[in-house]
Amino acid sequence: MVGELRYREFRVPLGPGLHAYPDELIRQRVGHDGHPEYQIRWLILRRGDEGEGGSSQVDCKAEHILLWMSNDEIYANCHKMLGEDGQVIGPSQEITGEAGALDKSVLGEMETDVKSLIQRALRQLEECVGTIPPAPLLHTVHVLSAYASIEPLTGVFKDPRVLDLLMHMLSSPDYQIRWSAGRMIQALASHDAALFAQATLSEHPMSFEGIQLPQVPGRLLFSLVKRYLHVTSLLDQLNDSAAEPGAQNNSGPEELSGERDRLELEFSMAMGTLISELVQAMRWDWALNRQRPLARSSCSIFQPQLAEAGPGLPPTRAQPSIRRSRRFRPRSEFASGNTYALYVRETLQAGMRVRMLDDYEEVSAGDEGEFRQSNNGVPPVQVLWESTGRTYWVHWHMLEILGFEEDIEDVVEANEYQGAVVSGALGVALPSWRWKPMTELYAVPYVLPEDEDAEESEHLTQAEWWELLYFIKKLDGPDHQEVLQILQENLDGEILDDEILAELAVPMELAQDLLLALPQRLDDSALRDLLNCRVYRKYGPEALAGHPAYPTLLEAQAQPQESAGAARVEGKEPPAQYPDTPLWRLLEDCGPPGRTFLDLERALSSEGPQETEIKPFLLQLQRQPQPFLILMQSLATPAANKPLHLTVLRILMQLVDFPEALLLPWHEAMDACMACLRSPDTDREVLQELIFFLHRLASVSRDYAVVLNQLGARDAISKALEKHLGKLELAQELRDMVFKCEKHAHLYRKLTTNILGGCIQMVLGQIEDHRRTHRPINIPFFDVFLRYLCQGSSVEVKEDKCWEKVEVSSNPHRASKLTDRNPKTYWESSGSAGSHYITLHMHQGILIRQLTLLVAGEDSSYMPARVVVFGGDSTNSLNTELNSVNVMPSASRVILLENLTRFWPIIQIRIKRCQQGGIDTRIRGLEVLGPKPTFWPVFREQLCRHTRLFYMVRAQAWSQDIAEDRRSLLHLSSRLNGALRQEQNFADRFLPDDEAAQALGKTCWEALVSPLVQNITSPDEDGISPLGWLLDQYLECREAAHNPQSRAAAFSSRVRRLTHLLVHVEPCEAPLPTAAAPRTKSRNRSHDWSSLATRGLPSSIVRNLTRCWQAVVEEQVNNFLTSHWRDDDFVPRYCEHFHNLQKSSSELFGPRAAFLLALQNGCAGGLLKLPFLKAAHVSEQFARHIDQRIQGSRIGGARGMEMLAQLQRCLETVLIFSGLEIATTFEHYYQHYMADRLLGVGSSWLEGAVLEQIGPCFPNRLPQQMLQSLSTSEELQRQFHVYQLQRLDQELLKLEDTEKKIQGGHETSDKKHKGEKAEEAEGAAVTNVVVEEEEEEENEDLYYEGAMPEVSVLVLSPRCWPIASICHTLNPRTCLPSYLRGTLNRYSNFYSKSQSYPALERGPKRRLQWTWLGRAELQFGDQTLHVSTVQMWLLLYLNDLQAVSVESLLALSGLSPDMLNQAITPLTSLRGPLDLREEKDVPGGVLKIRDASEEPRPRRGNVWLIPPQVYLKAEDEEGRNLEKRRNLLNCLIVRILKAHGDEGLHIDQLVCRVLDAWQKGPCPPRGLVSSLGRGSACNSTDVLSCILHLLGKGTVRRHDDQPQMLSYAVPMTVMEPHTESLNPGSSGPNPPLTFHTLQIRSRGVPYASCTGTQSFSTFR
Repeated sequence: MVGELRYREFRVPLGPGLHAYPDELIRQRVGHDGHPEYQIRWLILRRGDEGEGGSSQVDCKAEHILLWMSNDEIYANCHKMLGEDGQVIGPSQEITGEAGALDKSVLGEMETDVKSLIQRALRQLEECVGTIPPAPLLHTVHVLSAYASIEPLTGVFKDPRVLDLLMHMLSSPDYQIRWSAGRMIQALASHDAALFAQATLSEHPMSFEGIQLPQVPGRLLFSLVKRYLHVTSLLDQLNDSAAEPGAQNNSGPEELSGERDRLELEFSMAMGTLISELVQAMRWDWALNRQRPLARSSCSIFQPQLAEAGPGLPPTRAQPSIRRSRRFRPRSEFASGNTYALYVRETLQAGMRVRMLDDYEEVSAGDEGEFRQSNNGVPPVQVLWESTGRTYWVHWHMLEILGFEEDIEDVVEANEYQGAVVSGALGVALPSWRWKPMTELYAVPYVLPEDEDAEESEHLTQAEWWELLYFIKKLDGPDHQEVLQILQENLDGEILDDEILAELAVPMELAQDLLLALPQRLDDSALRDLLNCRVYRKYGPEALAGHPAYPTLLEAQAQPQESAGAARVEGKEPPAQYPDTPLWRLLEDCGPPGRTFLDLERALSSEGPQETEIKPFLLQLQRQPQPFLILMQSLATPAANKPLHLTVLRILMQLVDFPEALLLPWHEAMDACMACLRSPDTDREVLQELIFFLHRLASVSRDYAVVLNQLGARDAISKALEKHLGKLELAQELRDMVFKCEKHAHLYRKLTTNILGGCIQMVLGQIEDHRRTHRPINIPFFDVFLRYLCQGSSVEVKEDKCWEKVEVSSNPHRASKLTDRNPKTYWESSGSAGSHYITLHMHQGILIRQLTLLVAGEDSSYMPARVVVFGGDSTNSLNTELNSVNVMPSASRVILLENLTRFWPIIQIRIKRCQQGGIDTRIRGLEVLGPKPTFWPVFREQLCRHTRLFYMVRAQAWSQDIAEDRRSLLHLSSRLNGALRQEQNFADRFLPDDEAAQALGKTCWEALVSPLVQNITSPDEDGISPLGWLLDQYLECREAAHNPQSRAAAFSSRVRRLTHLLVHVEPCEAPLPTAAAPRTKSRNRSHDWSSLATRGLPSSIVRNLTRCWQAVVEEQVNNFLTSHWRDDDFVPRYCEHFHNLQKSSSELFGPRAAFLLALQNGCAGGLLKLPFLKAAHVSEQFARHIDQRIQGSRIGGARGMEMLAQLQRCLETVLIFSGLEIATTFEHYYQHYMADRLLGVGSSWLEGAVLEQIGPCFPNRLPQQMLQSLSTSEELQRQFHVYQLQRLDQELLKLEDTEKKIQGGHETSDKKHKGEKAEEAEGAAVTNVVVEEEEEEENEDLYYEGAMPEVSVLVLSPRCWPIASICHTLNPRTCLPSYLRGTLNRYSNFYSKSQSYPALERGPKRRLQWTWLGRAELQFGDQTLHVSTVQMWLLLYLNDLQAVSVESLLALSGLSPDMLNQAITPLTSLRGPLDLREEKDVPGGVLKIRDASEEPRPRRGNVWLIPPQVYLKAEDEEGRNLEKRRNLLNCLIVRILKAHGDEGLHIDQLVCRVLDAWQKGPCPPRGLVSSLGRGSACNSTDVLSCILHLLGKGTVRRHDDQPQMLSYAVPMTVMEPHTESLNPGSSGPNPPLTFHTLQIRSRGVPYASCTGTQSFSTFR
């Protein structure tokens, strides 16, 4: 048999330690699309906790999932279920021989025998009298059980009469008959696992532990079993009708379709009936009638919810309901607070409800109260506040008027970002995606294809019509015909049969008429279902009128009695008067139902009550059982109510004798009887009457004996007997009767659990069919059932959500301190010792999980010492002690209650004693934790398991298609859109709250999208992923996609839709994925989900997509660089290419930072693949392009603006260099070109702007230091100007002193003669000094402002300026005129004096060395010539000469011929002032000033003659030196790390050791260092750049636990086996081949230069 085979190779992770495996093929059918489908049973296996290797896998056969799978899904996930021909091995191929063992004639005879046996058994059951069945009945049942074990006869047992027989057998008092019924069900389940997969008597895998299931009476329970088996039978017939057409089915396609439609309708109606009865049996309808369900916000279920949504992210959770006024205006509608205060003062009336808008002293915002009075005081308004329980005065503008109770309504708070609006009294949240900003149009892609704003259809959907049809079929006889008559009248008199009814298109107006006619014709049970169904809420009269569509059942059913009362008034019948008795006081608040019960009690008290009088009252109580339940629950009140207890027991004892009374919900109030039975204070007379009543009730109906057994009545009766010494009549008999029902109680619990579990599994199966077929779910009350299953999912019942209010024994105004979560505040009591208490009024149905009291030892005698907790149904019945706790003085948290199994409406905490005999107490806080156990955790687990398995199987099938044909990736967008749209619509239609919808959306996204993204982004054996291929195709056809009519446009649109869909959600973070391994192209490969399971679910979608996009960009950039790196227009083309990639990234993934970062990393990866010299060439080209654009921007106008735009685009591209090795060479070339710009044409604002944008691309920050040095030079120039003025002032002051001395001398001749001799001697002395000083330096002239040309000196440091060592040294004494030499001398003196300050003497003194670098402006006629310093010297030299030879200029200046020729060329051009004439005897020619008549040239204006920029080449000697330096550093890093072995070295220590080795030797040789030139300089940035390079190559690795630690890693593919080791004394492999471009023949390291740091100066 196929079912006996096990296939364990396919693991689908369903959760932590949980996997699913395909186990066997159950059955086969034809799907709605005409293709075969196969039902596969998947086993759920759990993995032990010992780890992957030592864990043992345990088969949980009870836990399995039945999943219908297509041929492709089996082919992708379960290929071992395929035959040799590749076809699925169907079950028919295995069981054909076994089925054929029975002859058709024999089989027919056996079917006839089974039918006759069924009829005989039904007749014998009806004729059975007494509790002992006759022997013929037992024989018949045994024979039927034997027939049920024959598989070919399974179809006969699907007859509805078999279900009736099974119900009679299960409800029989005889054990043998019940046992035979169980054997029949088990026999049928063994043959048809799909039909009876969750047989009611088999072990069901679903656990409802911790959930209190209600006590369902046997009559209701057996009815549920019958409904359940009938539904499973119809489901089996549906699957059989879809089986492959064979010999037994020769009908045509139309007949098969009609039969299937009939079965679907019948199945939907039966499923609706089952749900309706199950909801009533579980009493869910009574629980939820108290609270009206709110509309769930229509937001994406796949978007993760945020705690606080910002303007760009609308909230995904519906806003809570708040109370607002229908009549009065809120404060937001007024322009000012004063205007609003006047409005409130004029409008507010005494007794109106108000709400506080602001926090004010003891009153908080949101508190509600009742307005009492106002006066002229401050504050003027007195309000009785509910939060404090007393009045408090506030201001007018702080209040919001709610009005009287009839003016208040509950609405959903609107949110401006969510787009929620209030429609009538119901809060309807409009779809949030309709208000997305323009940049987020694709936030919810799966919704966009549908037009949500289109006008609604004028007809009901099929699901709505079938729900309405369900109630029509509930009608009997004339009522049914009347409704059909309404339908025929509105449908042109068409004859309506069942087939036509199912396919009707019903207009909305007709549906409204039907909904008006149905309530008067339905019974109470069906009316309750109608009021809760979706079609009534949508089209009912209350919904259309704008009123709530959820009237309580009491209101709906009180109308007939009120009308009867009105008729009695019209008949002038005096109203009944009731005496003031305990019973009347108990029921006086129940309204008309209470008066009905009082009338019933009066009828029972009369002599000889007639059944005809009692029956109407009992029927009324069946519809409104609240008075009956209140009556029974009064037995749990204190024992002091003995008269009431005796009266209640007398009434109950009389009611038991009426058959109609047995239909009342006795089981719902049995706990009150048990409370009275257990209470030690119960009076003996009351206890005796209670035992009489319970014995009578259990004797009449065994169901209630079972309920008593489940409530523990046996032990309670035994204790009562011990207390009263056995003197309780019928107590022993009652105990024996309860004990005999032990097996029945176990059976009832098992039936309830398995029926509920089976219904849940059936619901999950319908959801799966809905997913697979994309057909709507037409089952009535399907949303109702899901709403009850999801109950509790939207509210985390915690602390103040558990209780309605908190009351304290004293100081109620400080009661809020108990729940403010502030341990520094407290509630302090006031009263006598032992009288303090705290009372909690709990919300309905809340089971306390933990009740904790917060205290503080610092309170000393105020700290509680003994606390007792009581529970009760009201404040008057707090007589059940739940727990007592002694509090230690050192305690801070005192746990009072834990894991209660019963709901107590009132919980009271009594402080009996305080520490140290204290009187008053202090309580710091109170914590109450829920929630009550609900079905939501169980249903969520099952829903998520089925959803995960379904979509993971589908994801694998789609991935298989994509692996075989990458073009199928284009259809993935529509596939995903369809699946996600279906789940979104399902959640909007059926799931009641956001938490349930989010759980479904998260599971669907993780199971479907995450595996798909992982598969389509994983590279195959060629290293290309399917999505990478698709993105490559998108980039290639991007230009052709501009034509909207082209195929490329359609292709690009599909790619964009796919990427938008994949990136719009990222549910959660996942661990970093391991490197994707190449996949094989084999079709029949075994896919293992273990990798996905070990990393956790889901894998990061964005991480996989960014990694794929990065690989695509890297390949694109690498191909471009390889093809175009030598082109002249390389940089503009590369910028254009990068810009296109940026636009493509925005088109595909939107403005998401992760993909922009992936784009940058991809470009960086492409650059890193370049060899060093190519990378250096690329960096030089970028530096050259930036230089040209900066200089071109000086032109101005349109051309200048164009240059700026090109510069900006280039700078965006250059930012990629940051952090890469190429940044070092880029900085080298940029530094050279920037220096030429600054010295040739001067600085501008653009230089700083460029550096500010691409500053991270300069690891040594040399360009920034260059600009900083210019600023320093400007500051020195300003100081120099002040210095010259000071020197001038000093000289002038000396002259004035000399003149004063001369004028004050005597005019004698002798003195004159002596004075003249003295002056001559002084002049001779001065001359000698000048002569002597001229040998050292030229005399310093006085400074006269404006008398000489303006000279600016730039002091440049060789540490940041690229000053070549060839010496562009300028000798001012020989090359400059005297009026310029004087300024230079003064500046030298100034600079030397500025270096003599004590603060600057700590380091070596810097000295100036004048260079030829710089620029000048010369006046030549009407022209202003802009020239370099060399050109200025040459032109000034010609001022004194008519002509000069080039050879003499070379000898005079000491410049190189190239540098001099570079300066002469612009001067001898058409715009220049000189001519160069060749002469035979003069090498190089002769220069002379050009005559004005020789050639035309500009006569006026500015003329730029500065030599053009000379650009470097990366392939020259300097570029090769940079490569050598890089390789030398790499060798040093590898050698040092190899010496430290596996322990490695800290990165900071490594940098220091490399720099130390570079400075001190012994490697490399000095000859090599001299060949490196300036390339021999090394700093920490260069070392870090080489470390990054080695990390990228894999030669160096980081430690996993300590990333800052580096060690040597052996590269396996780049080793050269026969090269000589760099370090003969070291062991281990040689460095990679990339370092062998430099041959090292000897060892030694260049020593650092010991010369002082020199500074160079230039001038303008």
